[in-house]
Amino acid sequence: MQSQNKIYVGDNLSVLMGMNSRTVDLIYLDPPFNSKRIYRVPIGTPAGKKEAGFDDIWVWSEDIDIRLEAFLDKYPRLFRFIGSAGEIHGLPMKAYLTFMAQRMIEMHRVLKETGSLYLHCDPTAGHYLKIMLDEVFGKHNFRNEIAWAYKTGGVSKRHFSRKHDVVFFYSKGREYVFNLQKEKSYLSHKYGFKNIEILSDDGGTYRYVHCRDIWDIPALRGNQPEVTGYPTQKPLALLDRIIKASSNEGDLVLDPFCGCATTCVAAHRLQRNWIGIDVSDVAVDLVRDRLTDATAQGLLKSDDVKKEVFTDFLATDKPPMRTDIVKTKLKKPQIKKILFDEQEGVCNGCKKEFDLPNFHLDHIVPKSKGGGDYMENFQLLCGNCNSIKGDRPMEYLQYRMRIQKNLTPMY
Repeated sequence: MQSQNKIYVGDNLSVLMGMNSRTVDLIYLDPPFNSKRIYRVPIGTPAGKKEAGFDDIWVWSEDIDIRLEAFLDKYPRLFRFIGSAGEIHGLPMKAYLTFMAQRMIEMHRVLKETGSLYLHCDPTAGHYLKIMLDEVFGKHNFRNEIAWAYKTGGVSKRHFSRKHDVVFFYSKGREYVFNLQKEKSYLSHKYGFKNIEILSDDGGTYRYVHCRDIWDIPALRGNQPEVTGYPTQKPLALLDRIIKASSNEGDLVLDPFCGCATTCVAAHRLQRNWIGIDVSDVAVDLVRDRLTDATAQGLLKSDDVKKEVFTDFLATDKPPMRTDIVKTKLKKPQIKKILFDEQEGVCNGCKKEFDLPNFHLDHIVPKSKGGGDYMENFQLLCGNCNSIKGDRPMEYLQYRMRIQKNLTPMY
């Protein structure tokens, strides 16, 4: 039996589009924040030896405009919102939000009905991402805005120190996995409490209380064993809490921006299955090394897990192919006749009427982009629209049609 634990190298959108619907129990993502920074790793660190890092700089292009066009029919409010955000914040923000929206839609699709998503961000674009999550997941499925507070160096003389990130917690539906978590609450004294267990450690006297939406979890320091040197690395304690709260043993956890594999390591040691995706092939070596280091450092507690950790995951640069959509066995003439009736003799591009022989059978999502021979992915186009679209996604044709319409003289 093939392991569910996988690292995919490549564009996470292609991987997400190839995953079956309703298969993932929990998604955690720590995407780029549109910080306008280039992140590189200090030389000599585990990640630095592999030249890991990423650019968080966004530039608008016609290709992104084409991607945005895909939202117009199914998500018109999202289309208008991204356009408005671009007018307020500039084209780089518009490019970033288009990138994120595509992936949010696919992440919503692959989540089980009982699943949850945790999106990690900062104030740069968090307010925009919150509105987009409201649209894709439904505002009624918003559960928490978690503030992860930490103490690190650096202060400003012009504003309060910025020492927290935001994690948006959404469920897919009303019934979702949630396991209450407790944390230590230190006390100034231990007198006057009834029916409460009072404990002590090096930090003082404490009792356990249910977690609030403000998480005081220390940021990583350079001398900690789990530190890889990877920019934006998050502590295992943060992921432990999320995974324990919103999944159970044996569940599948997905991190589409897995970076240095914190989510993968945390999921593995908590007996969850996991999938990580990263655009850099460096990620595979980082994941393998980090899981090995996790065993050596005792971060993976179970002997059984220690035995499996070196071999129990698949690394590949080939995106998966969906198996939950039935490939049609109908012949092309039969498919064309069915679509001709469904489209009422109208081209799905220019919206003009044609006779059946003048239509071409087309894949809405090309096979080269993960599309398949299933009825939902077929459409009829006239010769002109089919020539313009070629072997490109449908949004390219929609974009070209809109440009042509805007350029048409008005008499």
